[in-house]
Amino acid sequence: MPNDLFNSFMTGPDENGRFGDFGGRFVSETLMPLILSLEEEYDRAKDDPSFWAQMDDLWEHYVGRPSPLYFAEGLTKHLGGAKIYLKRDELNHTGAHKINNVLGQILLARRMGKTRIIAETGAGQHGVATATVCAKFGLKCVVYMGAHDVERQAPNVFRMRLLGAEVIPVTSGRGTLKDAMNDALRDWVTNVRDTFYCIGTVAGPHPYPAMVRDFQAIIGKEAKAQIMKAEGRLPDTIIAAIGGGSNAMGLFFPFLDDKDVQIIGVEAGGKGVNQKMEHCASLTGGRPGVLHGNRTYLLQDDDGQILEGFSISAGLDYPGIGPEHAWLHEIGRAQYVSITDVEALEAFQLSCQTEGIIPALEPSHALAHVMKIAPELPADHIIIMNMCGRGDKDIFTVARHLGFDMSGPEGRSVE
Repeated sequence: MPNDLFNSFMTGPDENGRFGDFGGRFVSETLMPLILSLEEEYDRAKDDPSFWAQMDDLWEHYVGRPSPLYFAEGLTKHLGGAKIYLKRDELNHTGAHKINNVLGQILLARRMGKTRIIAETGAGQHGVATATVCAKFGLKCVVYMGAHDVERQAPNVFRMRLLGAEVIPVTSGRGTLKDAMNDALRDWVTNVRDTFYCIGTVAGPHPYPAMVRDFQAIIGKEAKAQIMKAEGRLPDTIIAAIGGGSNAMGLFFPFLDDKDVQIIGVEAGGKGVNQKMEHCASLTGGRPGVLHGNRTYLLQDDDGQILEGFSISAGLDYPGIGPEHAWLHEIGRAQYVSITDVEALEAFQLSCQTEGIIPALEPSHALAHVMKIAPELPADHIIIMNMCGRGDKDIFTVARHLGFDMSGPEGRSVE
């Protein structure tokens, strides 16, 4: 992987892991040596051609990269207006963007002599990717997953267990991604000698936000080269869904210096951005605070207590956002909007019917925003949207919300 990704925009993070006022390293004394050791190892790996040669080989021959940049002719025709391209990371091995980052972190873990890998997961895609790579390299894998997510993402739970991972349901809080991350951090503090914590998003203490971003930047680097080949110029707008924000940061990062490219992140609006906080739109409805080792925008009450977010999408159901996104929001380089569950379900169905692509609920949020803006844009306006995951895992959730009974051999509408 060329080092040009590390040498251009890139006024953050500073030496303290800060993106402006966000990021940092808020961890216990027990974890600080582990964090510093990881930072040192990653700094060495970034400058090691053999590390990137191994990454490139695995991305190509194991993951199946580069993922296609696909002109969505059906969507473009249906919506009218802008020309829509989909960056098809759902075609990666394991069905999402998560494996891009997991490969990098587990290679680092092996360099550090760690034999036990722990991870948190919401939608299950990060857990599946971690279990997959651990199986490949013969490493013990433990995945923490909120009990609520275990229920609504049963196919991915089964996949993780097939791959040899121990899946631990977390019953604290609302049993979602935030709670899974809490328990994973507790495990790490307890098992410092042999354990590596593989974080799945651009959050957590430094160096995780920057490190995960760097591994995911392969998405935007490929998309940039692919759109130049297809159209002879850069896109006008790039769009991605955001929970913690790793798929979005992966697409956005290589375009940050291209000031004419509009960047839009799409948060989970849940039941609507309201006073009940029945959403996960941290930038729209939250304020700065500290959670999981970094300072960022969070959903919290007047006393600073973290609130339980809500989203139909398990992967977006997180009451915070990566600190680099918070910084891009503050400096105005990226625009952040929210999409409701109802709008995401409509987009899910439209993708199925116009493109024959069953998307995950996460990128369905991004597509819903494309549906809003594309018809109002000129035909020569180019949009790239990151299709960051496929929808196998969400079939039962969508069926339930659409009133379809899947209990029988043929299924039937219950409306």
